[in-house]
Parts: sequence; C-alpha cells; structure tokens
Amino acid sequence: MQLAIFGGSFDPVHIGHEAIVHNALNKLDIDKLVVVPTYLNPFKNSFHLEPNLRYELLKKVFDNLEKVEICDYEIKQAKPVYSIQTVKYLKNLYNASKIYLIIGADNFENLHKWYKIDELDSLVEFVIASRDGYVNKQLQGFKTLKVDIDISSSQLRNEIDLNFIPIKIKEDIKNFKKVNS
Repeated sequence: MQLAIFGGSFDPVHIGHEAIVHNALNKLDIDKLVVVPTYLNPFKNSFHLEPNLRYELLKKVFDNLEKVEICDYEIKQAKPVYSIQTVKYLKNLYNASKIYLIIGADNFENLHKWYKIDELDSLVEFVIASRDGYVNKQLQGFKTLKVDIDISSSQLRNEIDLNFIPIKIKEDIKNFKKVNS
C-alpha cells in the first residue's frame, strides 16, 4: 500500500489544508491519505481549538473523499507525539510499502530539529506543500505540492476570516467564535 500522511495542528483547518489534500490526491500515486491532527505540536505549548473539536472538524471537511481518513492516533495519546512515532504506527497499521509525509514549507525550515530526523528520513519521502510567495531553493529535489493560497492557521487564529474556512465548517467556526467572544 502506498500511503501519504498529512499531519498538523489544523488549528483551525482552512482552505489551504483542503487544497493540499486535493493536490496530494491528484499528484501522488497513493492508495490512502491519512490526515493526522496533533494533540499538541511538540514545538508548541498550547492549542486554540480543543483536539477533539479539530478532529471532528477535519472529519466534516473531508468526509466525502473516499481515499482520505482522519486519524485520531496522536489525539488519543493526550500529549505531544513525534512524527516518527506516528509514521511507525501507520506503517504497521497499513503495512505500507511507501510513505509520503506531507509537510508545509514553513515546517521544512525546521526539519533538522525534528526528533530522530535521520530515521524518519529513511522511512518516508517528504512532500513539501509550498504556498504562493514562498521561495526556498532548498526545496529543489523534493516533491512539492503547490498551493495558491497564502494563509496560515496562526494568521487565522489572530483574526478569523471566514473566507479561508472550508464551507462545510463555516457555521461551526461562527458558533465557536460567538461562544468564545
């Protein structure tokens, strides 16, 4: 089985994430794409939306895509989980012969800081999702997924712009905003 893994905080999930998933389905030769929301990113010390809410929002956004599965492995750990652990878990679960690990170009810059990066690099082929206006010559030699949306979750946390929220969850985000305002 050829597997792609797209992990992240998805705090909140936005149309850039949607574009990455659709792009990966179209460009990578895969049998399944597993989206893995973190409980808490090992490089962060807090989250905005509760992990289970992020999981449910992702399920809602991608429920109609047959090759896409939302995995709650990291959330169930209730602590930060390193990518290497998730990759090993999914490799065993699906008996994957090939694994693509999709990461954002912003994360690529800090890849050398990732836990057991050499071992991780031997298990996966990195695929870099690159945003418009983001240029990094180090991306040469890597598979890339070009995303023509210049948005990040951290920008959205500072000021929710519903134009960047997937249609299927706009009402959920509006309601969450009202409750927490």
